[in-house]
Amino acid sequence: MDTKHIRNFSIIAHIDHGKSTLADRMLETTGSVEKRDMRDQLLDDMELERERGITIKARAVTIYHEFQGENYQLNLIDTPGHVDFNYEVEKSLQACEGAVLLVDASQGVEAQTVANAYLAIEQDQEIIPVLNKVDLAHARPDEIAEEIENSLAIEATDALQISAKTGKGVAEVLDRVVERIPAPSGDPEGPLRALIFDAVYDEYRGVIVYLRLFDGALRKRDLVKMLGSDAEYEALEIGRFAPKMVKSDDLSAGEVGYLVSNIKRLGDVRVGDTLTLSKGPEVAMLEGYQEPKHMVFADFYPTNPGDYVHLRDALESLSLSDSSLSFFPETSDALGFGFRCGFLGLLHMEIIQQRLEREHDLDMIQTAPSVTYKIRKHEGELEEIRSPGTLPERDKFEALLEPIVRATMMIPTEYIGVLMQICVEHRGIFIRQEHLSPTRVQLTYDIPLAEIIYDFYDKLKSATRGFGTLNYEIVEFKEDNLVKMRLLVNGDDVDALSSICHADQAQMRGRAILKKLRKEIPRHLFEVRLQAAIGSKIIARESIAALRKDVTAKCYGGDITRKRKLLEKQKAGKRRMRQVGSVEIPQKAFLAVLGGDEK
Repeated sequence: MDTKHIRNFSIIAHIDHGKSTLADRMLETTGSVEKRDMRDQLLDDMELERERGITIKARAVTIYHEFQGENYQLNLIDTPGHVDFNYEVEKSLQACEGAVLLVDASQGVEAQTVANAYLAIEQDQEIIPVLNKVDLAHARPDEIAEEIENSLAIEATDALQISAKTGKGVAEVLDRVVERIPAPSGDPEGPLRALIFDAVYDEYRGVIVYLRLFDGALRKRDLVKMLGSDAEYEALEIGRFAPKMVKSDDLSAGEVGYLVSNIKRLGDVRVGDTLTLSKGPEVAMLEGYQEPKHMVFADFYPTNPGDYVHLRDALESLSLSDSSLSFFPETSDALGFGFRCGFLGLLHMEIIQQRLEREHDLDMIQTAPSVTYKIRKHEGELEEIRSPGTLPERDKFEALLEPIVRATMMIPTEYIGVLMQICVEHRGIFIRQEHLSPTRVQLTYDIPLAEIIYDFYDKLKSATRGFGTLNYEIVEFKEDNLVKMRLLVNGDDVDALSSICHADQAQMRGRAILKKLRKEIPRHLFEVRLQAAIGSKIIARESIAALRKDVTAKCYGGDITRKRKLLEKQKAGKRRMRQVGSVEIPQKAFLAVLGGDEK
């Protein structure tokens, strides 16, 4: 197809503003899917996506739309809205020339609306503002259009007003995509240059590579080369997404499609690499992506030590379909052998954990997540610390640096005071305050990432009655008065429960964690001591009283000395247990470190 009849675009928005529903209606309006095959969230084919009602992986689909008597090929990429999956949005935008910015006409501009819009602006994309859910009784399309102009400086007076649920205005969105978004500028006759914007693993066909062709054409049986890895493969099958994979004999400049080529491991394909013909002329690499930065780390240990190999195989299998997951072996004195896994955020971590339990039937213990710290050694060299357990003694390094994020919060104006107080309590530094409309305000603070994953998001949602939204990005690593807080259970150091926190908050946080642990750890036949310590100094203590078995129940009357003898025997047994008894710690106790205070 001629490039002037091709449009590549993605749908970007905040969570629950209707991206996947709009994609469904577009497929319906253009007749890309038979009515009998249609279902809600058609492009979200992962079980967890359908269950939670969120998009986790970006999905590509090719649809055909008639405009002013001519047929156009529209390549649509549906993107996630959650802050943890920003990486997916960035990848998708690079394969497009424009984006439909979808905004809920009742909720208005929210944190991820701003973040995703800026991603598109940075990549010099054509942005089409669209107001969704105008059929709701409390929709405020005119006010929201003004919000878009104030917060994003995007002209929104002529923003389309649609309802993705009913299908109202969807055809007009497709018309506007054809009118506004520029056609791909590549050279169809030039040497092949294609950007790999995603890759998934299929058990039977190996790695399926998602491509966006910028120049030239790709034909079946062509010998292709990846410039980054210098690996050569034969194009055994190529095609488009409609929305299922449909085979094709060729793909030309401007198109989006897939390539199957007997690639055995996902590690052989680098997302952001450039694909070209192996015997063709030399071409310059396309601008790729930065590697995903892991924000949060947590350990997974199998409950049964014999499941270690099963856990390793399960993580390898998941990493084939999710290139942003990383893992490496870890050993704990308390929990044995396991893996330290890197995630893009807390939701990403939760989804990986649920997939391990469901898809691979694993029973495991997951430790509380921690962030990446850096230590500055005495020679001035920086070293990453991914786990509090691996932090060396204080005299071995000069300074401990923590990641600081620029947090952007959208809230109703009446909650400004309470949210500012929460930010101060979490060591936030005020940056700016912008009023988007008489009822909505955007607050920007610099806050340590460790505070965000501790309990900040829960407090934000509680304080703003669920109306507050949060987006953040790491801006720097900063030195502060940080200490490693160890937790001891019956005198034994449980490294999986240790954490790094600010010295001023250590005592308060230690007490809060011990109170939670006391509720989570079941009573044993001996007293269990819980202690929080910094270095050799104990800063907090709680005790779990011993469970007393009624050993005198079998005595029916008789001499009191008989009962006393049994009680003395029980006391002696408990003393012995205290010396050798091991404490059972349930899974919930490991996540108590995340909690926050009881208030």
